Amino acid sequence: MNQILQAANNRISSIIEDRRHLHRNPELSFQEHETCAYISKRLLSMNIEHSIIAQTGIIAHIGKGDRCIALRADIDALPIQEDTNLDFASCKPGIMHACGHDAHTAMLLGAAAILKECESTLNGVVKLIFQPGEEKVPGGASIMVAEGALEHPKPEAIFGQHVYPDAPCGEIQISIGPTMASADEIYITIHGKGAHAAQPHQGIDPILIASELILHLQSLITKTRNPLLPGLLGITSIHGGSATNIIPDSVELKGTLRSFDPSWREQAIRMIQKHTEQLCALHGATSEVTILRGYPAVYNHEGAARFAIQTAQRLIGDAQVTDFEPKMWGEDFAFYGQHIPAAFWMLGVRPHHQASMPGLHNAQFTPDEQALPIGAAMMAKSAIDWLSNPIAYHE
Repeated sequence: MNQILQAANNRISSIIEDRRHLHRNPELSFQEHETCAYISKRLLSMNIEHSIIAQTGIIAHIGKGDRCIALRADIDALPIQEDTNLDFASCKPGIMHACGHDAHTAMLLGAAAILKECESTLNGVVKLIFQPGEEKVPGGASIMVAEGALEHPKPEAIFGQHVYPDAPCGEIQISIGPTMASADEIYITIHGKGAHAAQPHQGIDPILIASELILHLQSLITKTRNPLLPGLLGITSIHGGSATNIIPDSVELKGTLRSFDPSWREQAIRMIQKHTEQLCALHGATSEVTILRGYPAVYNHEGAARFAIQTAQRLIGDAQVTDFEPKMWGEDFAFYGQHIPAAFWMLGVRPHHQASMPGLHNAQFTPDEQALPIGAAMMAKSAIDWLSNPIAYHE
């Protein structure tokens, strides 16, 4: 067994203990004060220097030298009522680590312990980034970057990982290039004119307009986008009206825009705004369109991703390392990749005896904890091997 993987397996009890503590005490985005304090306490117990950033984030450093590599974990939870019946289930009503950020944090703490133990042999600095607010726009990563997370020293590259319920426990999946989509939030209010439903000629029906608009926006997406470039628009919420015989004054729509292509993303945003205004005006109505810019697309830098693939193969064997099929999910790890080479992989957490399991953001999400030492070892080995390799890997 790989020496680093063995070191992680030797710490499995500690890693699981960290994960369960965090799972029991989840906190929402940008409110992770207890989580931040716990991480700080754990780092202090390992004699690892660190500082608070972005109010509830932490930057830690292990090693010395001119070179630097960064490892990132997100720490926030979701507004979901847990339904797992675990002994260590969330003690906070309506809040749950349903996306696995408790596991991400525990694995990075496990990697920190391994790295600290071999600190004297590191050929540079490993920067540990414990990041708040991944689940909420504008994304904690953007704030961390703005406050200098990638400076003093500047990392040559950054690695991150995410637990993945669609893959068997311990398998690592990674893609080169586009990995996750940009994610923007769409809010539209259509202002019509209320009237009795039996006298529609005296009103302007915003529900009818909303119906037409939804279909029209879908046609824009399918007919203006290169079909070889992934992209989607989904209207996921529509609210208006309160009775069977009243045409309401207004209707509210919400939705999401996803894309891998930055140019088409900008074009789609302009079209949504322009065509909504024009279609509403055609019916004598008005509209308000707000599009909140979310996360950019996650793009795995070729050099960093190939390096991560080779590292995983050395760690767990070729058969356990497979390609990741890009998803239209959003992930604020993308902000780091806009500044330095970045690679993001998936760690399988589906129990081997199960053909499937509840997915991410599900109230019954229960990852197999046997994957945690593999994730911790992968993070540690990526940092150690990167600092030990020539600059050619970074190009």
